[in-house]
Amino acid sequence: MTEALDAAKLSDRVAALVEAAKRAGADAADAVAVLGRSTGVSVRLGKVEGTESSESDDVSLRVFVGKRLASVSATAGTDPAALAERAVAMAKVSPEDPFQGLADRALLVKSPRNLDLFDETDISAERLKDDALAMEEAALAVKGVTNSSGAGASAGLGGLVLATSDGFIGQYVASRFSRSASVIAGEGTAMERDYDFSSRQHFADLDTPQEVGRRAGERAVRRLGARKAATGSVDVVVDPRVARGIAGHLAGAINGAAIARKTSFLRDMMGKQVASASVTVSDDPLRLRGQASRPFDGEGVEGEAMLMVEKGVLNHWFLSTSAARELGLITNGRGARGGSSVSPSSTNLAIEPGERPPHELIGALKSGFYVTEVFGHGVNMVTGEYSRGASGFWIENGELTYPVSEVTIASNLKAMFMTMIPASDLDRNFGTAAPTLLIEGMTLAGN
Repeated sequence: MTEALDAAKLSDRVAALVEAAKRAGADAADAVAVLGRSTGVSVRLGKVEGTESSESDDVSLRVFVGKRLASVSATAGTDPAALAERAVAMAKVSPEDPFQGLADRALLVKSPRNLDLFDETDISAERLKDDALAMEEAALAVKGVTNSSGAGASAGLGGLVLATSDGFIGQYVASRFSRSASVIAGEGTAMERDYDFSSRQHFADLDTPQEVGRRAGERAVRRLGARKAATGSVDVVVDPRVARGIAGHLAGAINGAAIARKTSFLRDMMGKQVASASVTVSDDPLRLRGQASRPFDGEGVEGEAMLMVEKGVLNHWFLSTSAARELGLITNGRGARGGSSVSPSSTNLAIEPGERPPHELIGALKSGFYVTEVFGHGVNMVTGEYSRGASGFWIENGELTYPVSEVTIASNLKAMFMTMIPASDLDRNFGTAAPTLLIEGMTLAGN
């Protein structure tokens, strides 16, 4: 993978784009080059189903003419002068936006940090195939597993080079390795499916193929014999896989762009209690080997670790330069590059762990619902209304008893956050991380 890291070539390319934009009449400009490399192998029932390899080198240019903005994207080989002239011409006929512009020069990072995001380990397609086959074999060896939906392994990287007309130029690259398996347990109408995966920046940090496969098989078998539960109010314990999604809803609700558009149910809650006092939410773009780490954001600003919510009180929005200006604030280095645009985004977000392990949260419930999977799109970020199909296990007298499926859980995210109690089992190896969560008083629709 190292041959893809021609940082000098990419730096020259984006610098040439910025210079071309200035010559074409732009008052300011920035340009990014984004590279991607990936190889993946998928197998099913002992045979290779597919081998994929992809490469991409794309560039995008933002130009500012007064308060007018235009953005264009192209492949890396596009002529800089032609691209710049097109962008400036587009900007001159665009409506004015008083909040657009480059990040303030004083905020640009001087020396981007090395966050240990890149692993030079070169993984062959043959090794990926062997890992995928080993995962599937381990999953099929679990008693009760009857079929495979497939297993896969991949290795790749993504890199970014940014240059601005204020003189900033920086680059970073992050590797990514992953393993996943999905299997079926049971037969006929009683079949159940589940999966497991591992994804890391460094190859040596991955869970072994045998661990991933075994967990996938055990998860599927545990679901056999599922039935509905009775309709009513119920205390819900949320597995970390589902809890990460709830953390993502919180991140979306405190996104500065949503606040500026007034499309968040937390838009008027800065400095107020938005969650129980047991909830603290951190965000750290500079975490070593973090899945969502970056030494600078899409505008050249180094973010710092922040407590977005502290003991239930909302402290910050996620802000890019334009979102911050619209809200009368200063960017906090959360501007994410998406094609030719920049918008606020979380980085390594985590609902911080509580003091009690999951088995204590479960053990304290006379009855409840342990949720391991949700599906459907029933989340309204404007009102906070939450309604999802769910499956998991019924809790009786502090113990997981029978599997549950074909039910719906509903509440409002505002109420859910206010009754939320995090357990102590946080795994930070995700860009959005959360421990097991206890959420009181949700509505279950079943029998």
